[in-house]
Amino acid sequence: MTKVRDIDARGTQHCETTALGVLLRHEGLDLSEPMLFGLGSGLSFIYWDSKNMGFPFLGGRVKPFELTRNLATRLRLELLVEETTSPRRAWENAAAAVAAGQPVGLQLDSYYLEYFASKVHFGGHVVAMYGYDDHDAYLVDTDQQGGAVSTSLTSLARARAARGPMTAKHRSFTLTAPKSLPSPQGQIIPAITACADAFLNPPIANLGHRGIEKAGKLVRTWLQRTENPQRDLPRAALLMEKAGTGGALFRNLYRDFLAECTQLLDSSHLRTGHRLYAEAASLWTEVAALITEAGESGDAQCLARAGIVLCDLSRIEREAMQALNCLGS
Repeated sequence: MTKVRDIDARGTQHCETTALGVLLRHEGLDLSEPMLFGLGSGLSFIYWDSKNMGFPFLGGRVKPFELTRNLATRLRLELLVEETTSPRRAWENAAAAVAAGQPVGLQLDSYYLEYFASKVHFGGHVVAMYGYDDHDAYLVDTDQQGGAVSTSLTSLARARAARGPMTAKHRSFTLTAPKSLPSPQGQIIPAITACADAFLNPPIANLGHRGIEKAGKLVRTWLQRTENPQRDLPRAALLMEKAGTGGALFRNLYRDFLAECTQLLDSSHLRTGHRLYAEAASLWTEVAALITEAGESGDAQCLARAGIVLCDLSRIEREAMQALNCLGS
C-alpha cells in the first residue's frame, strides 16, 4: 500500500472545503471549514433550470473549483492542476502525488463512489486521496459520507471519467504552501468584498440576490413543474439542507465564517453582515421545510409562503452584502 504519512483524515460538512482542509493541514495550515469557505469567497446563489433538467435546482455556492482557485490566490498557495482525457494518465497524475508524499484533490461524479448511499449524479464532487493499493483508493470525503473512506480503483476511474454537468476532465490538484505564508486574517476583507460585489452585481437575473428574488416568484409554480411532486420537491429541499451544504444552502457556513471574523476584526459593517446572515440562515431552513411540506401534501399555499420568504431573503442578503461591501471603503 502506498500512503501519505501523518495525514489528518478529518471529514467536515462540504466536499470541496473538506478536501482543501486535508491538503492544507498537511502543509501545516489548519483553518476552520467556515474560514476556508469564506476566504474562498464561496457563497453565491443560482436558480438553475433548463429544458433538459427534470426539475429546477437551487445552488448556494460558486461553481465547482472556483472556491479552490480563489483560496489559492488569496493565500499565495501553489496550485498545481492536472487535467487529461486519458484515464491512464489521470491515474498516473494522482498516484504520483501520493507516492511523493502529498495528498491530492480529485473532482469526480459521486454517483460511482461505492460508499455513497444516495446514488445521484453530481459531477462537481471533490475528495482528497491519500493512499492506494492494488484494489482500492483511500479517500477523505465529508463527515456525512464517512470521513476516511475507500472505494475500488475501478469505481474511482468511472467517477473521474464521467461527463455531464459540472464535470472536469479527470481533474486532480495539489496545494503547496509558501515558506512565508500571508496572514489569513489579512485576506478576510478582500475575500468578503469580492464575494459581496459578485452577489450584488450578477450578470444575469438567475444569480445573486436577483436569483433569489426570481426563485421567490417561480417556486410558487413548482407543483405544476413536475409529475411527481412527492419525490421532486422533498429532494430539492434535501439538497438545500443535507447535500454537503452545511445546512441552509451554505448560509450556515457563511454565518459562521462571519462570526469568526468578528472575533478578529472590529467592524460594525461586519457585525451587521453577521446578524443578517444569521437571520437568513434560519429563513433558508424554513424555505426548505415549506418546500418539503408542499411536496408531501400537495398544498400550493406552502409554496406561496416559501415564495414570500424567498423575496424577504433576497432583500436581507442584499442588505447584508451591501454592509459587507463597505469593508472595502
